[in-house]
Formats: sequence, C-alpha cells, structure tokens
Amino acid sequence: MAENDDKYMQMALKEAKKALSEGEVPIGAVIVCADKVIASAHNLTETLNDVTAHAEMQAITMAADYLGGKYLTDCTLYVTVEPCVMCAGALGWSQISRVVYGSSDEKRGFQRFAPNALHPKTTVTSGVLENECTTLMTDFFKKRR
Repeated sequence: MAENDDKYMQMALKEAKKALSEGEVPIGAVIVCADKVIASAHNLTETLNDVTAHAEMQAITMAADYLGGKYLTDCTLYVTVEPCVMCAGALGWSQISRVVYGSSDEKRGFQRFAPNALHPKTTVTSGVLENECTTLMTDFFKKRR
C-alpha cells in the first residue's frame, strides 16, 4: 500500500505544481478507484473567484461525475495538504473510503477543528511524501510575504 500511496501522492504533487504555475495555492488532489485514477484536480479559488474551489472539492465533483453517483465508497483521495473542515465535510457526505494526505495543516486542517467530519468508516493516512508537500507550501508562502 505504501508504494501505491507514494505513486498517487506524486500525481497529486504534479497537480499542486499546476496550481502553483497558475498563481493558486499549490494543493493538488487525485481520487483513485480500483487502482485507476478517476479524478485529478488542483486549487482553482483564484481562477474561479470561488472560495469553495479547493482541489478536493474539484476532485469530488469529477469523481462523482465519472462514477455516475454521489458516493465515493471504495475510492481513495490523495491530497497534498490535510483537508479543511469544508472539504472534510464534503468527503464525509461522499462516504469516501480513505483519505491520504501529505502535509498537516495546523491552522485550518479538519483534524484540529472537526476530527469527526469524515464518514465513520473512512480511514485516514497522513504524512505521505510529507517533506515534498510541506516544502511546496512553505516555499509558496515565503515568496508571497
């Protein structure tokens, strides 16, 4: 599982780098179902002028469209940064089976504010390619300040 986690997190990092190149906060997400990528997205909040256009929200919508239904059971989300409360709530409603993230978000992450937001059967794995994910974010914000 760890090998696949690294592989899919690398894909999420590519999405995060796309966001960076577009002037967005560099967060990327990939949703996998039956070992197939069914959605890949990155933040679009600046592009769309929409505070809800987080990478996870974009990926959830794409995956649900691909599957033809709103539930993402038997799917895994790979995201470079710990989901916020809004995204965790949406992931909870989607009943996604697993969430894997790279970098923790001490300021806005769901683990701090809403640790029960995910579906009770959802499992969480954190710290996958953590250094790469964290570095991308810290470098971005250093340049912005």
